[in-house]
Amino acid sequence: MHQDMTPDGPRVPPADVLGDAFDSLPPGIVNPGSRTRPAQPYGFGPSQVPPPAVPYDGLLPHEGHAPPQGGRAPHEDQVPPQGGRVPHEHHRAAPPGSRVPFDAQAPYDGQVPYEGQVPPHAQVPPHAQPRAAAGAPDPRVPGSGGPDPYAGAPAVAPPYEVPDYEVPGYEVPAFQDPYQRPQEEPTPRTPAREEPARAERAPEPAAGAAPEAPPAPPAEQPAPPAPAEPHLSVPPPDPAPPAGPVPTAPRLGDPLFSGPKPPLYSTAPGAAVPVRGDADAAAVPDLVVDGATEGALTVRAASVRGDSHRHLGEPRQDSLTVARLGEPRTGLLLLAVADGVGSAARSHIGSQAVCRDLAEGLDPHAPELVRCIGEGDELALTALVNSVLGTAGERLAQRAAAAGRRPEEYSTTLRALLVPLDPQLRFRGFLAVGDGGAALLRGGEWILDVDAPARPDAAPGIIDTRTAALPGTRHTQARIFGPAEPGDLFVLCTDGLSTPLAGDPGIRGFLAENWGCHAPVPGPVDFLWQLQYRVKSYDDDRTAVCLWEGAP
Repeated sequence: MHQDMTPDGPRVPPADVLGDAFDSLPPGIVNPGSRTRPAQPYGFGPSQVPPPAVPYDGLLPHEGHAPPQGGRAPHEDQVPPQGGRVPHEHHRAAPPGSRVPFDAQAPYDGQVPYEGQVPPHAQVPPHAQPRAAAGAPDPRVPGSGGPDPYAGAPAVAPPYEVPDYEVPGYEVPAFQDPYQRPQEEPTPRTPAREEPARAERAPEPAAGAAPEAPPAPPAEQPAPPAPAEPHLSVPPPDPAPPAGPVPTAPRLGDPLFSGPKPPLYSTAPGAAVPVRGDADAAAVPDLVVDGATEGALTVRAASVRGDSHRHLGEPRQDSLTVARLGEPRTGLLLLAVADGVGSAARSHIGSQAVCRDLAEGLDPHAPELVRCIGEGDELALTALVNSVLGTAGERLAQRAAAAGRRPEEYSTTLRALLVPLDPQLRFRGFLAVGDGGAALLRGGEWILDVDAPARPDAAPGIIDTRTAALPGTRHTQARIFGPAEPGDLFVLCTDGLSTPLAGDPGIRGFLAENWGCHAPVPGPVDFLWQLQYRVKSYDDDRTAVCLWEGAP
């Protein structure tokens, strides 16, 4: 702050800090930093009262400046003394010429006053002048007898009108109040229900008459009955069954076996067949179950991978076919099994291809096959079958050549049974290429040499063990045998079953008990389990197609 000499006052002693400067001010100037304030009601002495309210003249004075004459002081209860100076909140009743803080500036008159000084030409408004003695007219109080200090002063500032300028091509948008909610479309109101006309008001009773008793409250109306629940057509749920033990499905367990102990190989599938090197082998399933029912004829078929092939991760080489040739009632059933030669690398493909080609080749000749079997013409049946086998062998050789392999790698045996669907025809046709088995179970007794007359060099009771196979061998000697009797069971199988069936009495007894005429035809799952009856040292693939003859 400046340490100047005021025009009429004493010299202000120098100060080092802002607080010391205010403490060194003359008497009457209060230090704004001081915590003690004089006990005055409004800063003008005990005898003074707050100044009366002055109407606003429409001019906005500068903050901290006193308004011109007739205006209102900007700070409540702060009236500048003499020079029009608005003192600071803590500096009241300062003597003339005293130094005051910078924030209490004088009214702006076009000249910049010296910092902190009150210019001598500042005017003091009437309400800021000293109060007159008691009983004398006070110019600050209207109606006290003194002159009206506000005469001629404008009451309010004239309103400011914005000129309306027209700009060609511009349309002034309508004003939208951001705080006003958008008006919603009025909801159509339901017309008010017409009320009955009110009764005329009864005349008031005469003076002194006894007041009438208040009317009785209206009787309570009974509540409307609840709407009846819609009738449901859903029947009620069945009552919960009584609590009890949960039934468990029967388990067949591991297949039975012949002898004092089972074979060492596991009964479950072993290592999977790898895709790398032979994707066709990996696509062959571990086991297959099939079947059919045509009138009085019932068929069950299954093929299971042998224990040795499971252990080594090799594919199942056996295949089977259960198909119908010709029309539903006048055609035939084709039952076939094929056993791929174990030493042939692609025999699993050869067995599948031969079964398919045989069915495809015989189907167009279904009527001729039925006629040959019905008439017992084995020569005509053999010629027809050899023609189809020749075509199947040729296709298999071409398949090998296309793959760049030798035909012997696809070698497979084949056995087939032709069964007319006509119930009056009780004869059956049979053909075979290579080893395998064909057995008949009649009256609980096994006949294992059904095809013996076709092999004069074979000993009785020995299943065919010759190594003839397709596509090298493309001919056969067909046979017709019959008539079939109700209850007969014809078994067409590969050597995985024919060899143990001929050499082990345990498996013959087990299958005779479960497949004989006194036992019901097993289901597909039971048939699969029964077919896996285990005999030690017989670990080849096992495939069988069984035909149960019913009553015509």
